[in-house]
Amino acid sequence: MDLTGHRYNIDHDGFTVIDDIYTSAEINAIINIIESADRSGPLFRQTDDVFAIRQFLKAVPDVSPLLLNDRLKNVISNVFGDGYFVVKSIYFDKPGSSNWFVAWHQDLTISVDRKIDIAGYGPWTAKQNQFAVQPPLYVLQDNFTVRIHLDDTNENNGALKVLPGSHLKEIYRPENIDWQQETEVSCNVQAGSIMIMRPLLMHASSRTTNNKKRRVAHIEFSRATLADEIDWAEKA
Repeated sequence: MDLTGHRYNIDHDGFTVIDDIYTSAEINAIINIIESADRSGPLFRQTDDVFAIRQFLKAVPDVSPLLLNDRLKNVISNVFGDGYFVVKSIYFDKPGSSNWFVAWHQDLTISVDRKIDIAGYGPWTAKQNQFAVQPPLYVLQDNFTVRIHLDDTNENNGALKVLPGSHLKEIYRPENIDWQQETEVSCNVQAGSIMIMRPLLMHASSRTTNNKKRRVAHIEFSRATLADEIDWAEKA
């Protein structure tokens, strides 16, 4: 697989889509493991609009070898180099009837194991006993996210919308988006394929309008060493 174009896409646009990382059989196996998981734990959240699993690889460990297969590892090694590890994982199941949407934003926080005042880190948030903090900019600039799609996804069932190149603008507030200069792109991804994105890429998603599910495994990677007093909450 020639990944030269994908390296350019990530550097220039902040994202890329790579097809056929998982076979249909692998996708079905991943879905079966998720559907058979015990959903009673605190890491599972279900509403009419979304079913989500936080700390996904910890909550459903049997799914890890299927998601982190040799094809994905080869992509990561060839596009980004060595030394990266998983630092966060979430599973989203957006039902076909969902009205859930996400406004324009960058992913500015990381999950860490404790809250402590450290120069260069902040502001802080806490959700379900999980601490999150905005780290120094260089950490976000080097991190990347892999979104593994278990369903065909387009603008009608909540595909991400992105502003190409916005990751190069450092901290870019939604209220400061210059719509005379920006071009919105829908990241349509087929089942078994992946989208890779930088966390500083400005992105959003719309409500579902075609009654089709959108199931995605969201896995964040880093190679950064954090300040001495804290560590990644989900380092694997």
